[in-house]
Amino acid sequence: MPLFFQENIQPPEVQLEPEESKHLIRVLRKKTGDSVDLTDGNGNLYHCRIQDANPKKTSLLVIDVEKTPEDNFRIHLAIAPTKSPDRMEWMVEKITEIGFHEIYLMKSQNSERTYLKTDRLEKKIISACKQSKQYFKPRVHSDISFSDLIANTAFSGFQKFIAYVDENHQNHLLDVAKPIRDYLILIGPEGDFDPEEIKQAISNGFEPVSLGKSRLRTETAGLAAVQMLQILNR
Repeated sequence: MPLFFQENIQPPEVQLEPEESKHLIRVLRKKTGDSVDLTDGNGNLYHCRIQDANPKKTSLLVIDVEKTPEDNFRIHLAIAPTKSPDRMEWMVEKITEIGFHEIYLMKSQNSERTYLKTDRLEKKIISACKQSKQYFKPRVHSDISFSDLIANTAFSGFQKFIAYVDENHQNHLLDVAKPIRDYLILIGPEGDFDPEEIKQAISNGFEPVSLGKSRLRTETAGLAAVQMLQILNR
């Protein structure tokens, strides 16, 4: 059954928003009395029945609610946005399907792009959540500087990593990350982190890691890091 998304659900009745209503009634041709699954992005799965099949605002009745347990680990990815927004949107879509929790669009010294609109990223995340049946919607944080991020005390209990290209360090992420932890991993721009930034990160408790022998593009590195941490915890 296709999954639909709407925030701020207050049972027992839900007025489905126009875009979702149109897809439900016009595209899927659902009718009054048919069943619909709905999530609010907070771990809740609502089993509903259509009360009024209106393509502009469908009315649903919540029959049952399932609460999805939260992960016992959390993946926070801090990444410098790519010059092409499409590449970042592709990555966000794929890591949502794989499973992550929060992303920070980070400004570093060699950043190709210092600002990225998040509305399209949010749409990609919602679409990927529905496609992969993820009931927790990842959070997006934008316009955060590298220096503010590495000094943020909110990450004091996390395992913190900085991934960059260096043939001399052999610490692979899968070798140093511990399961059932909270993680913050930094991924730099195409020009990589500035050496001074790497020193600052290490002095703030970040461990240098490799993602493998290949030189990865920014969005590929972000995808690889999330996948590795998911494998570690599954």
